[in-house]
Amino acid sequence: MKKFVFNRMELAGSLGDLGTLLPIAMAMVLINGLNPLGLFLSIGLFYVLSGIYFGITVPIQPMKVIGAYAIATAMSAEQILASSLIMGLFLLIIGLTGAIDLIRKITPTAVIRGVQLSTGALLVSGGIKFMIGASTYQVLQKAVEPHLAWQALGPLPISLVIGVLAAVVTLLLLDNTKIPAGLVVVVGGLATGLLLGARMDFTNQGLGFYLPALLPFGFPGEADFTFALFALVLPQLPMTLGNAVLAYTDLSRDYFGEASDKLTNRKACVSMALANFLSFSLGGMPLCHGAGGLAAHYRFGARSAGSNLMIGVLFTGLALLLGNNITGLFNLLPMSVLGVLLVFAGSQLTLTIMELKTRKDFFVATLILGITLAANLAAGFIVGMIVAQVLKWKKLSV
Repeated sequence: MKKFVFNRMELAGSLGDLGTLLPIAMAMVLINGLNPLGLFLSIGLFYVLSGIYFGITVPIQPMKVIGAYAIATAMSAEQILASSLIMGLFLLIIGLTGAIDLIRKITPTAVIRGVQLSTGALLVSGGIKFMIGASTYQVLQKAVEPHLAWQALGPLPISLVIGVLAAVVTLLLLDNTKIPAGLVVVVGGLATGLLLGARMDFTNQGLGFYLPALLPFGFPGEADFTFALFALVLPQLPMTLGNAVLAYTDLSRDYFGEASDKLTNRKACVSMALANFLSFSLGGMPLCHGAGGLAAHYRFGARSAGSNLMIGVLFTGLALLLGNNITGLFNLLPMSVLGVLLVFAGSQLTLTIMELKTRKDFFVATLILGITLAANLAAGFIVGMIVAQVLKWKKLSV
């Protein structure tokens, strides 16, 4: 298996996780005031460096609990950056001390599959919301496609029309190696955005060469760190350990076999810690790996670290070339197209539950799903761990 392959399938696969990445990133720039140049540059560098080091496809994602809560409550950039630094310290300690290996030993396979199932279901649900215009970002913008001139086609929201067409195209091309579905959908989405009135807005600056500022918001205060610890980091940590470490490394072994031997739970923790230190320094958002992101990249064609270099160089180059105007470029892509990417990535991830064998294992996995939908994935992971241990008692049945 080659570490670096550069072809149209790798390019298509590299774009497969934009549905998760872009909406949260854009919202945290617009609502929370994060630095666009620093945010997308840190993403690009993390893609490139992690791909080179691990030698396989490595997903880069926002930390969703932090992102969702920060967006919903319009937190300050300083509070979000404080959470990045604290998460980085936690992950570094857990990784370097080997505590993550102990957590893995006591985590049953059913819990990992439950986390993957729940993450996949959340991706599918989020994708459908984008397609019907009901996501948080769309609701806040009071438009199903905030950057398009048209919002409806007769009685139908334009997002639903574009989404259905993109879904049909994806179904027709999903296993086509000559015409990659991901590439066609993203390029077609950009063309559709331009056709329906989306435009780049160069506000204060044009094309150039822009370097990021170090600590653009200054160093967060003591109150920012205290708030971030209890409101953002502690709710995020169980989800990160369950999805971005245990479920992610497990899925990577399923996809890449021996090629993923370098990707251990310890190294995944340290990798994310370093990424958050970088993001903190540049004014970006908290970053992680994730099973859902890997499923997205893989489903749309990524099979090597070449996909990381492609998307990483793209993000890095655009950030340096456009500076803070980089958000205007991504406004050209309809939200519903991102939704389609999410739906197919999520459905790919849910299929891992098929590897379970016993009724008790299926019960644990579906229990985690139910708790996740009712509360959050962190709660589902914790309860699933407890129930899985209790069900080891042979006198109990489900």
